[in-house]
Amino acid sequence: MTELVVPRRFCGPPSSGNGGWSAGALAEHVDAPVVSVSLLAPPPLDTPLRIEAADDARVASVDGSPVLRAEPATGDLPVVAWVPPAEARAAETSYAGLAAHPFPTCFSCGTGRDDGLRIFPGRVADQEGCARVAATWTPDASVADGLPATTWAALDCVGGWAGDLEERLMVLARMTARVDRLPEIGAEHVVVGLGRRTEGRKTFTASALYDADGALIGSAEHLWIAVDPAAFA
Repeated sequence: MTELVVPRRFCGPPSSGNGGWSAGALAEHVDAPVVSVSLLAPPPLDTPLRIEAADDARVASVDGSPVLRAEPATGDLPVVAWVPPAEARAAETSYAGLAAHPFPTCFSCGTGRDDGLRIFPGRVADQEGCARVAATWTPDASVADGLPATTWAALDCVGGWAGDLEERLMVLARMTARVDRLPEIGAEHVVVGLGRRTEGRKTFTASALYDADGALIGSAEHLWIAVDPAAFA
């Protein structure tokens, strides 16, 4: 039996997995260049999830209840334009999460921990009338093992901050990503997020990861769902 475990280090909210990391960990079990992962329930921490095949898809479940579903995806992902590293570093000072953060424990963008990715995206110039944010990220040796899932985590929250995360609490419901190559440990990268549109409780965003010279490493699009803050109190 194949299992997936989300270690506590890779949390988003304090008691559940970071959506991007959890999705990326399951995406590794799907043989396709572009993979779409639906988060059907908050991924539990330090808990074995049973992975089972469903045609081309893989479903991770706990006690018979599906938590994540990963499957091949088709079509092009949105292109989020690169910004130079100096511009991305400057944008970090305006990161909204420094003033108020709904999940300071988040592995990707949390301000309340030193062992996370500490990706703090701030506003840069809009792209075709849509809000855009950017930050730098330098992967360290502690994420060398499990780097594919960590790359998905890097592509995750930057999308939320480009959306309306400042205005309402929302969680990742679906993420579709393509990773052309893994980022280099110890090298500076640029992560860029794009807010696309909001429809009721749904927010649609996109993101991209570049090296310092502007070569695309990976890209993603996201569906976020607004939730009741009391559920995460």
